[in-house]
Amino acid sequence: MTAPIPHPASRPAPTAPLGTGDLAAEITAQLSRRLHGVRLHGLRPSRPPVPTLVAVAHGSRDPRALPAVRALLARVRALRPGLPVRLGHIELNRPLLTDTLAELRGEAVLVPLLFGRGYHVTRDLPAALADAPRLTGRIATPLGPHPLLAEALHGRLLEAGFPPEPGPRTAVVLAAAGSRSPRSARDTARTARLLSARLGGLPVRPAAAHAAPSAGTAPGALPAVADAVRELTANGHAPVAVAGCFTAPGRFATHAAEAAPGIAAAPLADHPALARLVLHRYDQVLLAPTGCDDESTGAATVAV
Repeated sequence: MTAPIPHPASRPAPTAPLGTGDLAAEITAQLSRRLHGVRLHGLRPSRPPVPTLVAVAHGSRDPRALPAVRALLARVRALRPGLPVRLGHIELNRPLLTDTLAELRGEAVLVPLLFGRGYHVTRDLPAALADAPRLTGRIATPLGPHPLLAEALHGRLLEAGFPPEPGPRTAVVLAAAGSRSPRSARDTARTARLLSARLGGLPVRPAAAHAAPSAGTAPGALPAVADAVRELTANGHAPVAVAGCFTAPGRFATHAAEAAPGIAAAPLADHPALARLVLHRYDQVLLAPTGCDDESTGAATVAV
């Protein structure tokens, strides 16, 4: 008996043939679904553990500092759900870095919430890792210099009232905590150049929040914030705003703001660009063949 021929309206609509790329994608998707259910000797294969991101803050007696750092890490966790993120302080606040590292096992990446290659990064962090023998750790590059840092600095300036279209005589002083390390001063100067470029070429003078005003400085050292403001004002710049490479409120951030003749940007805290930069520094370490080269900041930014 011959089967009845279905009415044309009841036939399934013909599907267009898959192209080469579509076919490959479909095969990959099918294999992924099937391999996901494969068990080896009754056990589902597991992924290797993800290295813990340990954010290293300096620490401050200012009661606003710890909430600001925690807000930044909350944004980092929101950008990368599932990534283990811990906090450790070099001093003054708990948890201390040494205590955080003592609790960890396996692999970790230390991301300094600092903005230059000063002695905390080059000496204190390696020493802390050496005292944590049950942990395999690597140290990321500090947050500065980087275009994402310039984006965060610009954002905080705008929030403080900096004009979106500043006049030709407007200038900015970029304050940092400062360090005896010449490399740290060079990093701040590079960040100042990146911020200047973002502001259309406006002068951005790097300065140190801890330097004594009008004191003699070694070659290459940064001037005090108040001295940098006076220098720009004497050269006819007005208004002069102050931005700061500070993660959280503290003594140096307060000193920098007090030296501002007008606009003073708030600490960077949980600015979205800073959270992306924290993850970028973490990813740089994982992508590097042999850890992180602290002399290089030119790697491509990883999307987060």
